Amino acid sequence: MEYKVDFKNIELTGLESSPVAASLAGLRANEARYFWNKYKFEYSTYSASERAKEINWLNKILKEERNLEFKSPILEVAIYEDDDIYWPDFIYQNGMIINVLYEKKGDKPKRAVGLKLCEDMEIPSELQGKFNFAHQRSKLAGSIRGSYFKLKKEWLQE
Repeated sequence: MEYKVDFKNIELTGLESSPVAASLAGLRANEARYFWNKYKFEYSTYSASERAKEINWLNKILKEERNLEFKSPILEVAIYEDDDIYWPDFIYQNGMIINVLYEKKGDKPKRAVGLKLCEDMEIPSELQGKFNFAHQRSKLAGSIRGSYFKLKKEWLQE
């Protein structure tokens, strides 16, 4: 079921099972604001059960590129796509959001996996010692810790 995220009022809808639901809702609202400001895209999420294909794609990327497998389940998936970019967000129960920025065209297209951790969560054991996290302040999300890695392989078939 589609849920349109409000980036002005933080709502827990769909995130109630998270131990850091309020913080995660702020991070999700921050993502919604970013996509609205940059693309005028109304950020909508879908339950993980509705987006199994995309989740399998992400899991394959994480496993093959960085040997990462997360214990925490994915609660929601949001997808921004236009002619040039495919950019899904995966919202985890533990308070993490992973996105895949995948430019479809260009001589040197940007292709990377971004990792964002909400304010109240610990760094997942799967990431400890593997990434350095930069800190960013957000009115909606408080303190966000983020990192990324570039993709080495092609992951979309046109």
